[in-house]
Order: sequence, then C-alpha cells, then structure tokens
Amino acid sequence: MEQLPVFVINGFLEAGKTQFMKFTMQQEYFRTDGNTLLIVCEEGEEEYDEGLLESTHTTAKYIDDINDLTLQKMEELTKEVNPERILIEWNGLWEQDKLEIPNIWFINQMITIFDTSTLDLYIKNKDLKAYMGKMLRNSELVICNRADDIDEDTLSAYHLQIKAMAPNAEIIFEGEEGEITGDFSINLPYDLDDAKLVIKPEDYGIFYVDTMDRPEKYDGKEVEFTAQVVRPNGIGDDILITGRRAMTCCEADIQFLGFVCKYKGAKNFKNKDWVKIKGKIKFEMNKQYRAKGPVIYAEEVLLTGPIDGLVQF
Repeated sequence: MEQLPVFVINGFLEAGKTQFMKFTMQQEYFRTDGNTLLIVCEEGEEEYDEGLLESTHTTAKYIDDINDLTLQKMEELTKEVNPERILIEWNGLWEQDKLEIPNIWFINQMITIFDTSTLDLYIKNKDLKAYMGKMLRNSELVICNRADDIDEDTLSAYHLQIKAMAPNAEIIFEGEEGEITGDFSINLPYDLDDAKLVIKPEDYGIFYVDTMDRPEKYDGKEVEFTAQVVRPNGIGDDILITGRRAMTCCEADIQFLGFVCKYKGAKNFKNKDWVKIKGKIKFEMNKQYRAKGPVIYAEEVLLTGPIDGLVQF
C-alpha cells in the first residue's frame, strides 16, 4: 500500500498554528481531491469551521491526551477517513520524540511556529527550551510571527538560538503585513573581512552555526581554531572530523558540532585528541555531509590541550 504523507505543525499554545493551518488549507497549491485527516492535539482560541473542513475534504479528530495518540488509534483513523494525507497540529508541551506513526505513514514535512513576542520566555526557561529543541530538531521551516515591534538585534539573537537547534531549517520572521525583511543573521564576534579568521574557544558555536547557515560567506577563508578529533572507522587516512560538543537546548540534547577536515597526516590522530587546525574552508560536495558543506583543507594540525566545558548558545 502506498505510504501516506504526514505534515506536522509544531508550536506552543496560541503561537498561531491553527491560523497557519487554515490559511494553508485554502491555498490552491495545497488543495487535493482526496480526503485529509487532521489530528488536532491542542485547542486554542482559533477554531476550524465546518465550512472550511467540508470544502477541503478534511476530517478533524481531536486528541486531548498524548497517551490516546497510539499506533492503534492512528490505524483506526486511517481506515475510518481513508485519507490521502495527514495533518497533525502538535501540542507544544508534548515531547516531540514521543511521536510514533504507523509504517504506512511517513513524515513529509515538519514546520514549527512561534509567537516572537513571547519567544524570550521559552528561550530563557530551560524546561520550555527543552520542548523547543525537540520540536525544532527535524523542522524544515520555522515561522516566527508577531515580530513587528522587535528590534533587529533581538531578532538576530533569536535567529542564532533557533538555528543552533534547527540547523537545517529556513527561519522566517513575520509581522501583520507578512514577512519582515532584513539581515537577521548572527552578530559575529569576528570580522569576515579579515584575511584570516582566528576563532576563540568561546566563539566556536557561533562560528559553526554561521558557517553552516551561510557557507558562501566562508568559502575560501583562512581559519584557525581548536577542536576535538573524531575518526570513525573507515573514514579514510586523510580525513578528520574536528569539532566541539555543544548543549543546544538542554543537558539531554548534547551534540557534536564538527567540520570535515582533509589533512594528509589525519591517520596519525585518534579519537578525542585536541588539536589546533589551520587551513582554508572550501564549500563543496562531500560524502560525510551527504551534500555540499564546508570542508577544511588543513595546512597544519597540531596537538594541543583540551578546552573545558561545552559550547553553549
């Protein structure tokens, strides 16, 4: 049987999830002749009217408890509705990694929506930030609405926090009149116009996120930084993965933020070595990234002392 695409819309209560879903369901590009199953995991002030549901061949099912959203329940709803696709309006206080779906379903797209006017609360509260991290981990698109009255420096800071948790996502800030344009990239602690970028240990996280987000700005740049070595089995004699462990949202979500590094003497280093790397960044296809990415062609790799602590955002 053909698999059914699932679209997951994440966000906290009153972030604008239902409003976004209602708008999207009415767009010509999102229309379909088949049935749509809409699973609503949280009810806010905004509601789905019967006219919209009927005109879009959508059946809404409301789930109030995550324990009721079982594989058996999903399979029952699939048989009942016979959908061509599934939309899930996720409850932001349900742990995203607890979502299990039947084999006949597959996650086609995950979108996260925030109310920018309350974003500071979620970022500064470690418990809420943990929920953010789980929602953002696999998001392709992040929409931060109600951003009209927030200054550009604050939006840039939010951009960094979100990008650290959702490195592959497109981040959009919106106001009442639509998308807010401007440069909301990270405020860098170093100058990209310098002939060589010497990255301080405390700046590694910002350097990593910005390099991954805007690789064209770093293509051809000379760089120097200290990092730890990872050499997986079979990686090759001239490849190192060099990076730092980082806490992007909470203690339970520690990740290794590493760059592919090409160096003739790579095989002489072992896992967990600390090294100082001097080399040039090239943006190119690489099998370790499984896509284009920043590859460091090292001129010099020297053993050095460790850096205490995790990278934090």
